[in-house]
Amino acid sequence: MPKPEFEFTPVDTVPFAPCEPPIDGLSEAILARDEEHGTVTRILKFEPGTDTSPNGALTHDFWEEVFIFEGSFVDQRLGRTFRAGDWATRPPGMEHGPWVSEGGAKMFEVRYQRRED
Repeated sequence: MPKPEFEFTPVDTVPFAPCEPPIDGLSEAILARDEEHGTVTRILKFEPGTDTSPNGALTHDFWEEVFIFEGSFVDQRLGRTFRAGDWATRPPGMEHGPWVSEGGAKMFEVRYQRRED
């Protein structure tokens, strides 16, 4: 089923659930999902003190666009801090993370496949 149609809806009505694979303090609120095409729109939340190092660096087979709208985190691989207002576009196969967030963070994220991928 394609992503459902929604008019403006308060984001706080969407519950957060643990991510897969689970990491203490990391959760997601799925705003829309299209299983057939592998498209997901979500809010990713890092609670204060979240450390994703147990999962190591990530790669995946989809495109990912993210915008940090609250807080910050440190990319352990790059040794850089990213803050609210920063964004990234990651093509399939791009290595990223792991991260540590001392004060917590929230990101808006869209994941999708391109036809030629």
